[in-house]
Amino acid sequence: MGKNITTYHQFEQLILNEEKYNYQKDLTEKLDSSNSLPLTQELLNEIVLWKVNRYATIPQTAFDKINSIDVNAKDIDEELTKDILTELLGKESKGIQLAMASTILRFRNPNIYQIIDQRAFRFAMEKPLEIKHGYSKENIDNQIVLYLDYLRELQKIAILKNCDFKDLDRILYMYDKQYNDELKIKY
Repeated sequence: MGKNITTYHQFEQLILNEEKYNYQKDLTEKLDSSNSLPLTQELLNEIVLWKVNRYATIPQTAFDKINSIDVNAKDIDEELTKDILTELLGKESKGIQLAMASTILRFRNPNIYQIIDQRAFRFAMEKPLEIKHGYSKENIDNQIVLYLDYLRELQKIAILKNCDFKDLDRILYMYDKQYNDELKIKY
C-alpha cells in the first residue's frame, strides 16, 4: 500500500505562512520583482535555473579572478587557477562543483582549460571520475590536483594526436559516448 497524501483540506487549523518559503531566496525575490520586465533570454535562463534548483552564485572576488585570466594565454597560471578553484569550490559559492568550475574556466580560455566530466575524463584517463565533494580544504585541494593532472594529460594527448587542445574535451566526450555508451555515468 502506498503512502497517504496529506492535503490542506485535512487540517482545520492550518495557518499559511509565506515567511517559511525559503527556496532560492535571493533569486526568488529577483524573479518575483521581474514581472514588469520584458522576457529576455537571460531572464528565461534564470527562471529555468530557479525551477530546476541549479542557480549558481559566486563571490565577486571569484568573478574578478576569473576575469583576470588572459583570454589569449597559451600557458596556464597554476597559482591563479588554484586560487580561482578554491573560491569556486568553497562555501561562498553555491551550485558550483568541479565540473561546473571547469566549464566556467573553459569558456574563459579554452586554450588552457577544458571541461572535466565523467565521459571525457573516463576516455582520457582510462578510469572513472571519482570526486569526493565537500567544503573541507582536503577535498577542495584533491579536486584541484585532479583537475590540473587532467589538464596535463589532455596536453599530452593533444600533442600525441596532433589535435587542438581547445577542442579536446568535446572530442573525448563524443568518443566516450560512441565507444562506452553502455557504461553508466553517475548523475
